[in-house]
Amino acid sequence: MMTDFGTPTTDTDTDTDTDTDIVLRAVDITKRYGATEALKGVNFEVRRGKVTVLFGENGAGKSTLMKILAGVETPSSGHLELDGRVISVASPNEAVDLGISIIHQELNLCANLSVRDNIFIGRELRTAWGSIDYAAERRVVLGLMERLEEKIDPNTLVADLRLGQQQIIEIARALAADARILIMDEPTSALSATEVEVLFKVITDLTDNGVAIVYISHHLEEAIEVSDYAVVFRDGELVAKEAAANIDLPWVVGKMVGHAAEYDFRDEERNYGDVALSVKDVRIVDTSGAGRLSVNGVSFDVREGEIVCLYGLMGAGRTELVEAIAGREPIASGSVMLGSTDLKPLSIEQRIARGIGLVPEDRQRDGLVQLMSVGENMSLASLTSAVKSFFLSRGTEDGKIADQVRDVRVKTAGARAPITSLSGGNQQKVVIGKMLMTGPRVLLLDEPTRGIDVGAKGEIFSLLFREAKKGLAVLYVTSEIGEALTASHRILVMSKGRVVREFDPSISTREEVMAASGESEIGTSPIGATQ
Repeated sequence: MMTDFGTPTTDTDTDTDTDTDIVLRAVDITKRYGATEALKGVNFEVRRGKVTVLFGENGAGKSTLMKILAGVETPSSGHLELDGRVISVASPNEAVDLGISIIHQELNLCANLSVRDNIFIGRELRTAWGSIDYAAERRVVLGLMERLEEKIDPNTLVADLRLGQQQIIEIARALAADARILIMDEPTSALSATEVEVLFKVITDLTDNGVAIVYISHHLEEAIEVSDYAVVFRDGELVAKEAAANIDLPWVVGKMVGHAAEYDFRDEERNYGDVALSVKDVRIVDTSGAGRLSVNGVSFDVREGEIVCLYGLMGAGRTELVEAIAGREPIASGSVMLGSTDLKPLSIEQRIARGIGLVPEDRQRDGLVQLMSVGENMSLASLTSAVKSFFLSRGTEDGKIADQVRDVRVKTAGARAPITSLSGGNQQKVVIGKMLMTGPRVLLLDEPTRGIDVGAKGEIFSLLFREAKKGLAVLYVTSEIGEALTASHRILVMSKGRVVREFDPSISTREEVMAASGESEIGTSPIGATQ
């Protein structure tokens, strides 16, 4: 039964479950951070053997509530009930003891430890003599990897894994806890389509065995597919709830933002200037030691004022290519020209000074310094522009930060607020703003909307198109076909290290682009130039 926007709905007409199926309940939960009220009297229920999906924009309060359920945060008021009994969860360890486990949105792994050590850290298996039973831990990890269909050795360092594999380890750690209630906060944000399918099989297996799943995702269609119940948060309040059988994508988006939040820039005027970035026959060696090329003979140009999307499956070579252009990876052969400047012999610092900026895929690890404030992160790459007479001018720096925070529309209590106080979408705006403060000619972005809600995606692409109109050349990587089609001037499809097709998004279909990448078997006819 659907109701008008903003009014919480109930599913009593379609729901055959009873109160005995409610395993966990949050009652009148509020959470305040100083003057900010992140949660406002939220009442929330989790049912045994069901998937409850939480929808909402960044900063709506979803992750805050999940942290309270998992013992990471404590509520300012209200209480939790487990099996009808009031409980207090003061720490993550207490939550695990109660059968509540969480997969965090931002990876919470120790890069210098092995896969096995990460999965069992803080709850090691012991022998009869009290020592750590490494053999037993290895057997459990191998079983988890088989279940998740990943060939990862338990002794592999987490630092040596790609981002998607690290996400798999985060999921495996939660599964190892044998939880009754499993909270998944953006579990698929770094996973390939195949890995998502495996995760959904695991979710089905868990719910069949009575595990209650709480699932948060900004991939709306994917979340609807896996859900039994949908709950929508907005501005710290639970504004709607409904059985999954009664919802669709427009319902979710409308409840989240109050209107059909869509972005589509295909009709934007195209005024391109000279070639800003020229990539010619570039080859990059795979750093995994597999003895192959991760990028094999790629050539293309990006012009001033143009937004080019690199689309393809994970492992296609997209990340390796943009990181090599930025100087993070060596180029085995070929050339990369910024205007008339050969970038190949230049360091990362020199490339930034010439006008190359990179927004990395993993903003937490590579884009932000967690101990710094919003403003300190924002100005980190352009500090020299605020230096006067060999000294850093705080007034100049503060002015530049204030202008940029306003320009990229970061929602923050102020420049001195901790970067960790921001939602994922606003943290991403800080990373983009940091690179824009360097005055780039070419901006590279790797999965710029990973883990970001539909409203924030529109804001970020609006920002990129606005800068493109000023002459900025943009090259970005995405795994989302929708944003590739609606937020670029040109799509280059990569597969197995090569650019295999080029598309004009204004006259191309989802099926054609996906087929070119290898995601579907639908035949296509050439559109644009084929490289």
